[in-house]
Amino acid sequence: MSVQLLFEKSMPGRGTAYLPQKSAKTMLPANLVRGEKPRLPEIGEAELARHYSALERRTFGVNNGFYPLGSCTMKYNPRLNEEAAALPGFTGIHPLQPAHTVQGCLDVLQEAEGMLNELTGMDGMTFLPAAGAHGEWTGLLMIQAYHRARGDKGRTKILIPDSAHGTNPASATMCGYAVTTIPSDKNGCVDIDALRAAAGPDTAGLMLTNPNTLGLFDPNILEITRIVHEADGLCYYDGANLNAIMGVTRPGDMGFDVIHLNLHKTFSTPHGGGGPGSGPTGCKAALLPYLPQGPDSIGRIKMFHGNFLVVVRALAYLYSLGGDGLAEASRHAVLNANYLMHRLRDIFSPAYDTPCMHEFVCSLAELKRDAGVSAMDVAKAMIDEGMHPPTMYFPLIVPEALMFEPTETETRETLDRAADTLRAIYARALADPQSLRDAPVRTPIGRPDEVSAARSPRLRG
Repeated sequence: MSVQLLFEKSMPGRGTAYLPQKSAKTMLPANLVRGEKPRLPEIGEAELARHYSALERRTFGVNNGFYPLGSCTMKYNPRLNEEAAALPGFTGIHPLQPAHTVQGCLDVLQEAEGMLNELTGMDGMTFLPAAGAHGEWTGLLMIQAYHRARGDKGRTKILIPDSAHGTNPASATMCGYAVTTIPSDKNGCVDIDALRAAAGPDTAGLMLTNPNTLGLFDPNILEITRIVHEADGLCYYDGANLNAIMGVTRPGDMGFDVIHLNLHKTFSTPHGGGGPGSGPTGCKAALLPYLPQGPDSIGRIKMFHGNFLVVVRALAYLYSLGGDGLAEASRHAVLNANYLMHRLRDIFSPAYDTPCMHEFVCSLAELKRDAGVSAMDVAKAMIDEGMHPPTMYFPLIVPEALMFEPTETETRETLDRAADTLRAIYARALADPQSLRDAPVRTPIGRPDEVSAARSPRLRG
């Protein structure tokens, strides 16, 4: 049954009003007062509650089933951390309160900064960035400020691997940098010769995810950062894949100068649908002056202290696991990814036939060639089977790509059920390929015309 828009349910005269009419005076200047009432739906409280409950039932999350969305770390987040973030001492404050009245909250920020600095090998951190891409932009502004302070105005390029997240070149471009793409080698890692040829006096820095989006830890990471440093550039670590290495190895020890973390991926905040997020940016000592709170600040990038309750959840997560627990979580994430890859490798070819880290990428190019069934078709069939699809068609260097990240919070039984279901979908693709091209068929909305939806979206009822 379809869910109507609130505007479609609206009936004149209905509503939920608890305040008497004209109970407050309008203090706005006359030129700012509306000439007519806004067009809002008129609906009673019971119908309103049912509407949002119906939408909730349509939403798929980690609490509903398997959610292997590669490079997004959609893992179960403990309720304990939610309860900590809901304490009235954290939720009942206002950012403009005097500092002496919110000392506990400031302690949370300070404690979380110290623990995350230790975990990543950084010397300082800001919690202002609201998301990962916002953290990237902040880090690149700090790199830019560092070079300008040294009078080095010729640093105009950022080096980025061809397997990078799309936000990396976008953030670099927003900061006014030109982007030089570094190709991957035959093993799916940075081509060292190409990097050495590209690094030079115009290099401001390198942006890198390690493990990369193929789920591979680059064995040449120390050589990579050394090459960039010898060119007087700086190294930026995209923390999207930190779930594979937390507590095991540190970006700072790999040679990175500035990083961002995704608290909403790695450190226990449910995410999706646009938030909530937090992308704190950390740095080594040489860049500390350029943090938003530093003496040579790059400027305020967000009001107040960032998304504070996300930091509370992260601190509760850090306290709960400790250093040994964080390392164990990462090792289980790596184990689960390798186990699922092994269960699927004979039907969905790994893009690189080597052990992976926390995620792996399959190429369905052979299935597309032999049965005319695409990665998109398989992903749509997964929806019918009660699973969220993996990341599709990324990274772009792998044809017909599906990227699976099972995370450490999934059991072996869940992984076996997922593997069995995917094997059944594969068999169906060979026997009845049209059934996959028609999928999903068990959902309230069937397969949309995605090209038309993207080019001519229906944004209002």
